[in-house]
Amino acid sequence: MTETLEATTPGPDRNPRKPQLQLPPNACDAHVHIFGPHKKFPYAEGRTFTPEDVPLEDLERLHRFLGFERSVLVQSACHGSDHRAVLDALDRGEGRYRGVALIGPETTARDIERWHQAGMRGARIHFAAHLGAPPTHSEIARIVDLIGPFGWHLAVHVTGPSILAFAERLDEIPLRIVFDHMGRFDISPSRIQPEREALKQLLMGNDDVWVKLSGADRIAVHPPRLDDAVALARELFTTRPDRCVWGTDFPHPNTHGFMPNDGDLVDSIRGIAPTQEELELLLVRNPEACFDFASSA
Repeated sequence: MTETLEATTPGPDRNPRKPQLQLPPNACDAHVHIFGPHKKFPYAEGRTFTPEDVPLEDLERLHRFLGFERSVLVQSACHGSDHRAVLDALDRGEGRYRGVALIGPETTARDIERWHQAGMRGARIHFAAHLGAPPTHSEIARIVDLIGPFGWHLAVHVTGPSILAFAERLDEIPLRIVFDHMGRFDISPSRIQPEREALKQLLMGNDDVWVKLSGADRIAVHPPRLDDAVALARELFTTRPDRCVWGTDFPHPNTHGFMPNDGDLVDSIRGIAPTQEELELLLVRNPEACFDFASSA
């Protein structure tokens, strides 16, 4: 009998507002998760959090409402190394989805080959205390060796000043690097922000560095106001408009306190990419280049 689970992190806002912004055809939500359903796709033992079930059907319903036709499904730490939920979604998506894996010591080259055929195009590493210990140098090197032959990107989830330490090692990693959630550092105006300048320098100085302009709600100083986080996103986008993508981060795991409304997040894109040309670049052409979607040209 399947256990009844008590969620330790809130679920998403189940009543999204209809955004005023009309998205272009093939718009991509470049950072989402799916959870369960746990009776079919159990959560990992030893996980650091337990979410509400938010299966693929919930994501598809939201995307139809918001106007997204593509998305990047990021394997969640709550599912650990069991990728069945994402692989099932990739199969059902018929090219509309790409996946980002979590690679563990048990992952083999054969797994990577199989996952690549399914639609995986990246592997994620965490430098976030709430998700466990960060990877070691040898663990990162092993991931690079596994995914390099397939042209995958390395998704890097940093928090606080950890981007500064990671930046010093960037030359050791011959892969496309995608920083999640704008680097997820403290953007309080009262503090010096070396992370901000470091991220901009990385964008300007390296064609293999990309940034997800996601997680505005996670770094805004005074939510529900997101203007400071949107301003950072605009700054990063204008720094390197061909190396930025955007995502909702639905269903916003480990969000405690302010839970964003995904319709409002979509409307915030107007402050990042105000012209139709910029919107097409951010939501269509850049995701095609970064995640290997079929070209819309």
